[in-house]
Amino acid sequence: MTRTLLACCMTTLFFTTSTAQTGYSNFSQQTARINALAKTYPQLAKVRSLIKTAGGKDIWQITIGSGNPNTKPAIAVVGGTEGNYLIGTELAIGFAENLLQGSNTDSIKALLNKTTFYIFPNMSPDAMEQYFASLKYERQGNATITDDDRDGKINEDGFDDLDGNGKITWMRVESPVGEYKTHPDDPRALVKADLNKGEKGKYILYTEGSDNDKDDSFNEDGEGGVWLNKNFTYKQPSFSPGTGEFAVSEIESRALLDYLFEQFNVYAVLSFGSNNNLSTPFSYNATAATQAVVAGWQLQDVKVDSMVADLYNKSVNMKDAPKTNPAGGDFLSWAYYHYGRYSFSTPGWWVPKTKPDSTKGEKAFTVDDATANYLRWANQQGITNTFTEWKTIQHPDFPGQKTEIGGVDPFVMINPPFNLVPDLVKKHTSFLVKLAGYQPEVDIVNIRTEKVGAGLTRITLDIINKGALASHSKLGERSYWVKRINVRVNTSGNQSFISGKKIQVLNSLEGYSSQQLTWLIKGTGKLTIEAGSPTTGSKTIDISL
Repeated sequence: MTRTLLACCMTTLFFTTSTAQTGYSNFSQQTARINALAKTYPQLAKVRSLIKTAGGKDIWQITIGSGNPNTKPAIAVVGGTEGNYLIGTELAIGFAENLLQGSNTDSIKALLNKTTFYIFPNMSPDAMEQYFASLKYERQGNATITDDDRDGKINEDGFDDLDGNGKITWMRVESPVGEYKTHPDDPRALVKADLNKGEKGKYILYTEGSDNDKDDSFNEDGEGGVWLNKNFTYKQPSFSPGTGEFAVSEIESRALLDYLFEQFNVYAVLSFGSNNNLSTPFSYNATAATQAVVAGWQLQDVKVDSMVADLYNKSVNMKDAPKTNPAGGDFLSWAYYHYGRYSFSTPGWWVPKTKPDSTKGEKAFTVDDATANYLRWANQQGITNTFTEWKTIQHPDFPGQKTEIGGVDPFVMINPPFNLVPDLVKKHTSFLVKLAGYQPEVDIVNIRTEKVGAGLTRITLDIINKGALASHSKLGERSYWVKRINVRVNTSGNQSFISGKKIQVLNSLEGYSSQQLTWLIKGTGKLTIEAGSPTTGSKTIDISL
């Protein structure tokens, strides 16, 4: 897609999806929105349920594209890799809605004629529903029954709503061996005492609850099952809470991977969750990238990540993103290391870094802290009811020690107020459409034929990649699951090869690059030359000898 066409796409898309909503969609509302797309746009959108979770909820998958979508290069968009990131699910569904709303324009028609989008709006519906439950806490695990502390008992020590406000916050207990102290600029927040500076802690910090099984641990074995973003195959952190009994142990993670492995046309994957290589791209680590078991992105792929990150930052225009390192078992890493595709991930939103409002007597923080920054930002935005004031309680596990319940409410530091969501959907839709404009695209150019006598014709041409992205990632070159560019010469009649191969496989074509091929053919008449792969599309030409 040309830059002119991309610009046209941006001016003709309709960003109206979420204007009728007043808050985040629960699973039932998401299901209605998703199925409405297939009903409203039957020629462009197909909806299916990949599987039902242990909690009985469908894992929905949306395919958007014209004609036969499986024959065109594709981007996979995955929301709900972590159940507490509701914004990611809204961005995935909102992207599908906005794209289809603009499908009557020439620019979006052209886009969908060239590109397929496989969208998985919510891979963690069991966990996400905790946001709408009577007891609200940030859950990431599915409905699989697990024994997280491996003591032979099930769910015997979960969260307890000690102050009865319907949400799990924090519990601070005064102790001479405490690691935490109040933030010097905002006593509502806690920060770790810096022992190197002679600071002394005052509090031990716990999540709200009791030691129900009396093992000196709090809330270590409640409902919450397996975390999707710990259940994939790359460096899965085995035998830790939330990872599952083995990699891809869950029916939803297995269904997702089975589906993607069958889609050879996927050239890039975008997922929404805590991992982030878009606002801040990965750096090249030669040692990690070249060791026997590859643990770092290849140099050319890092350059692509940097290019796409630049596109992302210009599209969403958000600064001060938190830096993250994938912890293993995560979808971002699987999609690159084990699926062999370009893999990108973003939280979709984060709390902006605030500046002090001098009119309110605010001063710059002496200690950087995410909680204190959120509280200041929320105050500046007029956001209320997202902090539970510290309240003293009598706790049976801490007799004689002052114990308080309070702190920032669950979900609010990673999910924006809903009035910000429509604009975020607009920006991420813009990014995804522009990313599709980078997709690899094969073409055959500079075709030359030369009669060399004795009934022989020399054919020379260039196979080019018209896209900014390579035909496949460097790591993908090692994978069976990434198909190469296949160049085939189809002869007929009395034609025969004197030199050159009938079928050639090109290892890779970098963005905006070319490779010259030549053949010497004996005979007369017409022959055809085909070049293409699932991730680049194909091109066929006819040549007369």
